[in-house]
Amino acid sequence: MANFQVNMTEEKKAFHVGIIFKYIICIFLCLLSLFPFWVLFVNSTLQSDTIIKGLHMLPGGNFFTNYKGLLAKSQLTNTVSLGQGMLNSIIITVPSTILQVYFACLTAYGVTVYDFKLKKFAWAFIYAIMMIPTQVSIVGLINVCKLTGMYGTRLPLILPAIAAPTTVYFMKQYMEASFPVEIVSAARIDGAGEFRTFNSIALPIMKPAMATQAIFGFVASWNNLYTPSIILATKANKGTMPMFVEALKSNDKQRDFGQIYCGLFISVLPIMVAYFILSKYIVAGVALGGVKE
Repeated sequence: MANFQVNMTEEKKAFHVGIIFKYIICIFLCLLSLFPFWVLFVNSTLQSDTIIKGLHMLPGGNFFTNYKGLLAKSQLTNTVSLGQGMLNSIIITVPSTILQVYFACLTAYGVTVYDFKLKKFAWAFIYAIMMIPTQVSIVGLINVCKLTGMYGTRLPLILPAIAAPTTVYFMKQYMEASFPVEIVSAARIDGAGEFRTFNSIALPIMKPAMATQAIFGFVASWNNLYTPSIILATKANKGTMPMFVEALKSNDKQRDFGQIYCGLFISVLPIMVAYFILSKYIVAGVALGGVKE
């Protein structure tokens, strides 16, 4: 009996040591993830000469000075202003994220619920599109924009979000794991239309996956520099925040690292806000979206 109690005590100690070790690893990874954001914030509060000297961990008192210099420099360099760049990014990012998530859910719903002859071909076609990088299709996009008169407008940066094959793939995996197809038949018996069934029944069930993909879509659209710099090359007043920051970095003669980091920090704030709003769904969304029956 005494030996049994000793063994139980040793097992409890080993169990507690394992938990403590896991907590230490998790805290370390958390701090490691937050470290770049902290350095970004600290550098946004320092002078350019101080930043050049090396890494600093404590913030300074130069944030508002950098911010004022940022506003003044945007007026002198004939680029989009900070406020206008932020507004342009919001105008592009919010609608594109909504369209991407909604139509990806609609496509995944159609492929999962309905049976039709070309179902396998349609899904294979979506797979094929996932393999095509943006750099390959940009020439065709520019030609279409010029033919339709959309070149230099924000529409080419919003409307293509409707076709997001990666998001469709994630939504389909999620629906296969957590969406009961029988509920669609029950809704039809009750007299509900197809779109009403989708909007009233399917979308609420897919909230975790929608929130997860909304975060990814928001970040990708907000940080997109390649496509806007081509489509909006002739429209400086429609530039986005990445274009604004890139213009500051490209000015070698008047480069101020404090102002650059201040602009980067301000451009990251909307992403952090979107993440904190939707973060409670991301764990459930990723876990359920990757599970198959």
